[in-house]
Amino acid sequence: MNLLIILRKLTTFLARHLDQLLSLCMKGIIVLYRTGISPFLPARCRFLPTCSAYGLEAVDTHGFIKGTALLFKRIVRCHPWGSSGVDPVPPKKNTDYRE
Repeated sequence: MNLLIILRKLTTFLARHLDQLLSLCMKGIIVLYRTGISPFLPARCRFLPTCSAYGLEAVDTHGFIKGTALLFKRIVRCHPWGSSGVDPVPPKKNTDYRE
């Protein structure tokens, strides 16, 4: 009986905090890439901030789903024939319509 209550509370907690949990996992993957893989590759990011820094900021600002989508779009644009320069994370739109 106690185990069932604990499992129910755990699933409720996970459902409420799923975006935060997935965001934390994504940021962990990006940090692992930055510290474990990126130092061994030649510098080739054409944008400022770098794609990994952009990904961390996008996930922090917009959450897991939209932040990951923004990161994916950025990585697709980062190629030798693409554009370059300063490309900041777009600000989060204000959805609070109260004045």
